[in-house]
Amino acid sequence: MPQTLNTETYNADKIQVLEGLEAVRKRPGMYIGSTGPKGLHHLVFEVVDNSVDEALGGYCDRILVELLADGSVSVTDNGRGIPTDVHPKTGKSALETVMTVLHAGGKFGSGSYKVSGGLHGVGVSVVNALSEWVEVTVWRQQQVFAQRYERGTPKGDLSSQKTDAPRRGTQVRFKPDTQIFTGGTEFEFAILAGRLRELAYLNAGVAIEFCDRRSGEGKQEIYCYEGGIREYVAYMTHEKEPIHPDIIYVHGERDQVQVEVALQWCTDAYNDNILGFANNIRTIDGGTHLEGLKAVLTRTINTTARKLKKLKDGDANLAGENVREGLTAVISVKVPEPEFEGQTKTKLGNTEVRGIVDSFVGEVLAEYLEFHPPIAAAVVDKAIQAFNAAEAARRARELVRRKSALESSTLPGKLADCSSRDPRESEIFIVEGDSAGGSAKQGRDRHFQAILPLRGKVLNIEKADESKIYKNNEIQALITGLGLGIKGEEFSIQQLRYHKIILLADADVDGAHIRTLLLTFFYRYQRQLVDQGFIYIGCPPLYKVERGRNAQYCFSDRDLQAHLATFPANANYTIQRFKGLGEMMPQQLWDTTMNPETRMLKQITIEDAAEADRIFTILMGDRVAPRREFIETHGSKLDLADLDI
Repeated sequence: MPQTLNTETYNADKIQVLEGLEAVRKRPGMYIGSTGPKGLHHLVFEVVDNSVDEALGGYCDRILVELLADGSVSVTDNGRGIPTDVHPKTGKSALETVMTVLHAGGKFGSGSYKVSGGLHGVGVSVVNALSEWVEVTVWRQQQVFAQRYERGTPKGDLSSQKTDAPRRGTQVRFKPDTQIFTGGTEFEFAILAGRLRELAYLNAGVAIEFCDRRSGEGKQEIYCYEGGIREYVAYMTHEKEPIHPDIIYVHGERDQVQVEVALQWCTDAYNDNILGFANNIRTIDGGTHLEGLKAVLTRTINTTARKLKKLKDGDANLAGENVREGLTAVISVKVPEPEFEGQTKTKLGNTEVRGIVDSFVGEVLAEYLEFHPPIAAAVVDKAIQAFNAAEAARRARELVRRKSALESSTLPGKLADCSSRDPRESEIFIVEGDSAGGSAKQGRDRHFQAILPLRGKVLNIEKADESKIYKNNEIQALITGLGLGIKGEEFSIQQLRYHKIILLADADVDGAHIRTLLLTFFYRYQRQLVDQGFIYIGCPPLYKVERGRNAQYCFSDRDLQAHLATFPANANYTIQRFKGLGEMMPQQLWDTTMNPETRMLKQITIEDAAEADRIFTILMGDRVAPRREFIETHGSKLDLADLDI
């Protein structure tokens, strides 16, 4: 029943007005997505994006990003420097206005930036609000300006002093606020490096230097690619066999929309890998630029196939997925007034971009294929092979459709389902073998936990065509049990029967291999399961240490040694090493690995899509030489104690 309204106490005093940056500190997730690791790293990207926008305008060609020993980050560029004169509306300096006022910046009008990524005008002010302190230094007009802020509030006026040096640019140094990021404020080098490398590829000739000065040794990387996105494609296809060694490159500008496309087909790849960007922002949900690219690829390859007489008059056209099989591509568009769908900017909506991309790519690709007949024939043959493989798999797909959890009540006989029918609370453990499956079935909470045992190692779909995929019993069990639908079809979250898919394998080398095979399946078959955060790894213990009546589970060799170090020198204890999940009693498995209150899960996320694709190709692909080179390069650096997975 609704409560009785009390109009006497609900008055103007109850209306809260948040001044300045208070709103950001009150609801930080609205501005940076979360206060976890993703939001923490987003702070760095917001500051770097401002420097990159200077580079887009042609005012900056060097950016320095430093992780410092006190936990702060410094971003320095050689751009024009944030203006420091008094802003007519706020009465403060332009620098203080940018740092303290939401929706204040040089990207809303047409005079400062031709194109930019940060269009909401909340970037650096949000960083200021969510930092313990920020120090900004500006070099311009032979003066050095500086100001410090603490939790969004200026500490003192803007200072200035003259200098004879001709230097110009901006440095923003900030330390994330532990009051906001309660889970920790330590930055991961690999996450930042992936995005900075990506930005360097997208902005040819801009040098981005990344330094980790948190330890005595330090670490430094410089990203600068004169070839731009052509080098990006070359990086992604380095471990593959290209059909054409030279990368097809398209660039042009029309109606102030700049278009860059780089394409390369490979013989030993059976999926496409197309990355789309708009104003340097990764558009993971697609948009009109990707629609235009896919349409023109399909049309041009079909036209070429008919010119070469590889498709007869009565033959059906090749489908888009056939044409794109084995293709690696990067498309980057720069739009003066981009229309992004949603605050997350993951889909471009400008309708005019589709036609511009179609026109530029169609002209260049058709000309390239006409002047390179052997390459044209090889690309068409690859597409026709894909078409034939798809036809061979059609009956198998239809079998999967008939067995689909959506269209039939038939589920895999080995699946021990949960009683809940709410996918949001349901989770499934994918385990290897009947022994582990038996323990998991007995130890689970039947209300929301399902168990799917698999027999042996699943098919490596990196090397398999569609017909083999759909004929494989274990793959069929995964598809029907999870409600995945058909590969290549648009992913529908309504089909998914569980919102937590947990890979639970033995804590040894064989278990790691099984996890890798399953991750390859999910990444290649239904990538959005990974992108949307539905895939997890369960972490079973390696050891049980008993001392008297006390028992402690250890999840790695390092964990074990740390625990043993707490015992007196003459302590008596026993260590049990679990060789597999099947050795654990159901109650032990529940306590350590399945109980949401005590277990440890690792969510699988992808920060660097290009690097993930490259590693899957190296480790799971047909070619042995790149895999051997990878192992020889990295194997000696691997400490087995690090494999606490």
